[in-house]
Amino acid sequence: MSLGERIGVYPGTFDPITLGHADIIRRGAKLVDRLIIGVTTNPSKNPLFTPEERMAMVEREVAALGIENVTVVGFHALLMKFAQKQGASVIVRGLRAVADFEYEYQMAGMNQQLNPSIETVFLMADVSLQPIASKLVKEIAMFGGEIAKFVSPAVREDVMARVSRNGLLGDY
Repeated sequence: MSLGERIGVYPGTFDPITLGHADIIRRGAKLVDRLIIGVTTNPSKNPLFTPEERMAMVEREVAALGIENVTVVGFHALLMKFAQKQGASVIVRGLRAVADFEYEYQMAGMNQQLNPSIETVFLMADVSLQPIASKLVKEIAMFGGEIAKFVSPAVREDVMARVSRNGLLGDY
């Protein structure tokens, strides 16, 4: 880390990484000198992919974006401790809807109490990408629906292979 370098952290489970995530990565990378994509686990979510698989998927998608100032780091810790360890001064969060804002606003307030020197920056998802959520992408795929509009072709293949291995849900 060089003196004065502005480092941002964009945390998430990325299970799977969507076109909405890619949009926030592209735009967030413009706001900082270095953007660290923090791939983490969330005990309240039911992951389709292992942490290692998600790391590899995010690394591949970031490489495909061709953005030089983005790195991918896995973590299993309190976000603010991870951000501090990375030397970050900014947390980047994407917002899709009002419901996201309520949750993210609460999290930003808690994070500010934990470390007031790290700011949270909210980026609105592109209008065309606002409905996309990893949880819904997984649900659509598990019931045999098409997810090509929501993820890259490579991620679609990853998801469909996993769903094929696990088996479809539903009667039809």
